[in-house]
Amino acid sequence: MIFYTYGNRENPSLLLLPGLGVSHEIFMPLIDLLKDSHYIVAAGLDGFLTETTSQYTSVDDQAAQATKYVQDNLGGHLDAAYGLSLGGKILSRMMERDEVVIDHAIMDAAPLLPLPRWLVGPIRYYQCFNVWTCYHWTGFWKWVFHSHYFDVLLDECKKVWPSGRGRAVLEGYKDVYTHKLESIKGADIHYWHGTKESFVAKPQARHLVTLCPNTHVTVFSGMNHGQLLVDHPEQVAERIRNILQ
Repeated sequence: MIFYTYGNRENPSLLLLPGLGVSHEIFMPLIDLLKDSHYIVAAGLDGFLTETTSQYTSVDDQAAQATKYVQDNLGGHLDAAYGLSLGGKILSRMMERDEVVIDHAIMDAAPLLPLPRWLVGPIRYYQCFNVWTCYHWTGFWKWVFHSHYFDVLLDECKKVWPSGRGRAVLEGYKDVYTHKLESIKGADIHYWHGTKESFVAKPQARHLVTLCPNTHVTVFSGMNHGQLLVDHPEQVAERIRNILQ
């Protein structure tokens, strides 16, 4: 992993963990809104880096690396952490390990439950094909969707594909679809998802609530996977400020 820092170390700390197939740069609009009031650490996940070739390892390894960074550089304490999709799964594993203190945790549409075994292979190869087409046919898909939200995601796929290529995507999705969150420890846990991804996200939220009944679940009308962050970073920034207050 590569960690990028922004802002003044004296301010409240915020860890940002991106999803599968996107770089830390997907957070840049959010970072620009918060860097004057927060000390921000944005992680680049192995297999999806912008500066070098790499391979995805596992949720557990990514969580261990992020945990060690917090221990070595932030005194083992985070004021807040925000994980998008796979990043939220990594964040949940950090809290499951319980080796650092995270005052406020936000999981945005994090996949916390495994798929049935017979589905894992077909779905991950299908998802890899989706990412491959995003990298190779970016112009076509932009024309099809004609949306700023999809523009950003397609550009991100194109940016990180050379880092780990298909192997990173396949291994990443295999990990996503087979790892189950068994326990979680945290004082203030939030789970976000959009109505357009409710079919997949609702079971994840229910599972989290069974593990932590005090979890705050927020559903955003008309939003798809990651769309709130991409299209409305100002709303995400305001919600993070309110959570910290």
